[in-house]
Amino acid sequence: MIGPDVAGIAEKLGAAADAATPIPQLAAETGLDVDAAYAVQAALLQRRLDAGQRLVGLKMGLTSKAKMAQVGVDEVIWGRLTDAMRVPDGGSVDPAAYIHPRVEPEVAFLLDRLPEPGEPVGDFTSAVRAVAPAIELIDSRYADFRFSLPDVIADNTSAAAFVIGPWSPVPAGLDNLGVLLEVDGRVAQVGSTAAILGDPRRALDEGIRLAGRHGVRLQSGWVFLAGAATAAVPLRPGAHVRAVVEKLGTASLRASS
Repeated sequence: MIGPDVAGIAEKLGAAADAATPIPQLAAETGLDVDAAYAVQAALLQRRLDAGQRLVGLKMGLTSKAKMAQVGVDEVIWGRLTDAMRVPDGGSVDPAAYIHPRVEPEVAFLLDRLPEPGEPVGDFTSAVRAVAPAIELIDSRYADFRFSLPDVIADNTSAAAFVIGPWSPVPAGLDNLGVLLEVDGRVAQVGSTAAILGDPRRALDEGIRLAGRHGVRLQSGWVFLAGAATAAVPLRPGAHVRAVVEKLGTASLRASS
């Protein structure tokens, strides 16, 4: 039995992102399952690397019940981050460069050494150099922001861009910090880091385990986005977005008009 056309699916997704034009879901039509979807994601990454981008980290997706409910899937997933996706703290993005951009508040880690799969959370601080508030800009390449689990995995978990605020030493506890997402000075979402698998540190452990299944080991100096603490909100032209994470500070971006 012939499997899905991994290279062809990756090219369709990459072209959709380049043109900021949505495409129909692909999994049902192509027989894409989760393993094949991660192969597509890897091919999509290679397309970016061939264009001169560098892999700088990983991100988790669907780590909160709010996110699972919002997109209608029920499994934690992971994706890749490249240098071209990073926006400076306080920087600007052009909403027209995306299909239907949304933003969400996150917690970011800066890895100091290569963590081992299954390493106890108690050893976390020796593997992580610093922590920061972050914003992820997500943008599904599928029409109406609707997809199955294999669809979203193949689409690099809807990753589009990210902002990281100031790095700081890891505090004693990260499991129940208040989180706000503000748009134009008004609170758009309220949450807690407890929404990220109960504790963002667990997201790192999960990321190591899941990525390791596909031969990917996290590297020293990489950025790791632990997942969203709230549901995502649409990014409108001209909007100013700020994520506030208790004890960690803020990260912000502005959408051009």
